[in-house]
Amino acid sequence: MPNKKSAERRVRIEERNHLYNRYWTTRCKNAVKKVLAAVDAKDGAAVTQTFNMAQSVIDKAVVKGVMHRNTAARRKKMMARRIKTLSEA
Repeated sequence: MPNKKSAERRVRIEERNHLYNRYWTTRCKNAVKKVLAAVDAKDGAAVTQTFNMAQSVIDKAVVKGVMHRNTAARRKKMMARRIKTLSEA
């Protein structure tokens, strides 16, 4: 347990931020998984819809400070590369 009042406040803030960050991180991961599942199923309409939704969720996580912009760019690039292989085949 913290001994000072400011330390107690920091513990409360860190717990609140942890829950917030975990919510957005999980949301991003689930969005990416949906895109990859649609690519594996070779469903073109679902791929475009889920890809647009995933990009939106990832960009929102960046704006909120949960995810670094380079990490977001890497995730979006990975999804786009998978989608490109689907369209080529």
